[in-house]
Parts: sequence; C-alpha cells; structure tokens
Amino acid sequence: MKKLKKIIIICGHYGSGKTNFSVNLALDLKKYNNDVTLIDMDIVNPYFRSSDHKVLLESAGIKVISPVYANTNLDAPAIPAQMYSAFDTEGYAIFDMGGDDAGATVMGQFFKNITDKPYDMLYVINKNRSMIENAEDAANMLYSIQIASRLKATYIVNNSHIKDYTTIQSVEESADYAKKISKLLNLEIYCTTISKKLLNEKGLRLSDEFVNNLYPIDIYVKTPWEEF
Repeated sequence: MKKLKKIIIICGHYGSGKTNFSVNLALDLKKYNNDVTLIDMDIVNPYFRSSDHKVLLESAGIKVISPVYANTNLDAPAIPAQMYSAFDTEGYAIFDMGGDDAGATVMGQFFKNITDKPYDMLYVINKNRSMIENAEDAANMLYSIQIASRLKATYIVNNSHIKDYTTIQSVEESADYAKKISKLLNLEIYCTTISKKLLNEKGLRLSDEFVNNLYPIDIYVKTPWEEF
C-alpha cells in the first residue's frame, strides 16, 4: 500500500467501519515507531467513537484527543482546543470524522487549518450498509461529505464486512462494488480490509487481485449488544 501523508482524515457513512479502520491504522502506524495522534471528530453520533478505545490506544503510546464530553451522559458538540494543535504535530494525525454530511460539517470548521497542508482523506465504503449499498448512492454520499467538509477524498477503503457473517467469498464479491465506486469518483482503492481472524482460518484462499492491497484488521468496534 502507498505511504499516507501525515494528516489522515477518515470519512464514511454511519456504520461503514471507519472508526474500526481508524483504530487499526493508528495502532499499525505506531508499530513502526511513528508518533501517532488519533482525533475523535464525532460529536454528532454517541456510538462507535474512536475515543471509546482510549485505554487501548494510549497503552500503545498513541495520543487520543476526544470531544470534551465524550464518554459521559452530557454529550454535547464541544471541540477542545487540542484539536487545533493536532494539525501541527510532527507525527501522524488521524482524524476520525463523524459520519455523513452532518459529521463532515464539524470537520469543515478546520478547513483553514488543513488547506495549506498535505493530507489524505480516505473514504470508507461498505456494500452491506443501507443507503450506500449501490455504487451511485455511495458516490453521492461522498459528494455530500466533501461539500460539507470542503475537503477532497484521495482514496477509497473497501470495508465490506458483515460482522461474523463475513466470509472470504463476501469479501471477494465486494470487489465489483468497490471498482464501480472507484470509477465513478475517479479515486484509487487504497485497500480492502479483512479481519485477521478470517484471514487466519485454514484452507481459505483469496484470489490474486486482493493480495497486494489487502489490509488485515482486528475488530475493536462492537455494537452495545455484542459487549455482553
């Protein structure tokens, strides 16, 4: 996979898996002795926030910047001053943007902090999520995100998982969906994710086209009912 710029913005539809991807990316970048800061930009949706994994991330040496009232019963749209300083960090700064155009509007507040700096914005897609299950809808979703944030996506991340129902076959079947979106948006597919658990199962093989851009991930983000 290509090397990403130091400012990395992760965007996508609610439930696309962008937060789980953000956590994995932060941990993997840290493994190569990079300084990494993960900024939870989701002050709209109280569920599936990257700051929910603060203990895990900080134990790995990753700095986490969260909304002021994250993880309390007083959730409100408040942005700490630390978020502004994240654009000038010497290491990697990963911004986990809130879902859809509502979350992207929050990121738009930082437009002036970003425009004079090189950045990558990765659009996470998932063919198994409603509202983006076809390529045209997924493309339109990104258009609305770009308008709201005033930022441009640079890559696509194909993250077409179905929780424990995900199979090697379902991952491969997502290829056509991802390719159609790539063509519509004129954006390169940065990677296709696959759970490490699935990849390690014996006897399973992926076709050759997936080998070069396959990104194995752990599943950290779970629904509330999966926690029990």
